Amino acid sequence: MEFLQDPFMQRALLAAVLVGITAPAVGIHLVQRRQALMGDGIGHVAMTGVGLGFLLSTNPVWMATLVAVVGSVAMELIRAYGRTRGDIALAMLFYGGMAGGVMLMSLSDSGSNANLTSYLFGSLSTVSDEDITAICLLAAFVLLVTVGLRRQLFAISQDEEFARVTGLPVRALNLLVAVTAAVTVTVAMRVVGLLLVSALMVVPVAAAQQITRSFAVTFVVAVAIGIAVTLSGTVTSYYQDVPPGATIVLLAIAVFVLLTLLATPLAGRRARALAAAEARCDLDVPVGRRPADDVKV
Repeated sequence: MEFLQDPFMQRALLAAVLVGITAPAVGIHLVQRRQALMGDGIGHVAMTGVGLGFLLSTNPVWMATLVAVVGSVAMELIRAYGRTRGDIALAMLFYGGMAGGVMLMSLSDSGSNANLTSYLFGSLSTVSDEDITAICLLAAFVLLVTVGLRRQLFAISQDEEFARVTGLPVRALNLLVAVTAAVTVTVAMRVVGLLLVSALMVVPVAAAQQITRSFAVTFVVAVAIGIAVTLSGTVTSYYQDVPPGATIVLLAIAVFVLLTLLATPLAGRRARALAAAEARCDLDVPVGRRPADDVKV
């Protein structure tokens, strides 16, 4: 446990835990809404914020948060109102965000390709005390939204029309999900990286769905998987000197494959048990007599 003696490793582990909690907590709503790649698009847009932070000599995390929030709101509005040209507009937003980040980084005096790489793929040694403060505050916001409004977010994730009929502010909640996803991307970029954060928002949720049936249990299991892979990947990166983001994502995919292999025979046995139960029910009904015959008018 000597790695706990290093201050930078303490910061990295704290950031990893927060990422492991927040990414699946938001990702479960994106998966239910079939917007699994939204985090990837926000990551592209957030690159402009990183480059702008270096250009203006401000904290890149806060600047990336601001730009990512604006970009996520634009993405949600395009999704809601864009009909024929929505996909083209989103593509221009994504690629423009990435190109803007690279350009701004090259124009700044303090920016370099090494700085950009650490934000794209994550870096343990570059997580500062200021970054930890920003990550803790942003993670608190994400948890406040995903836990405090879990029923409302579940409703719009399952059926927007039904949620609208019940009186929920669907448009406002959709924008809130987009903003929360943007904040989560900036929380995770120091550990996983902007290009890989979407995987951590989706893969733990997909893995949890292999062995769970209810939304609440899936939420809990996905967060547990997220914490496990981020901590394991961070420690592995420390000892093996490998990229933390790639290590974490590969571990998450390995967990998905393992749970899928375990769930397949269980699903087969469950299906056979259900078929046997239905067969027994059919045998209990006398020949020539239908259940409807027992109903008295």
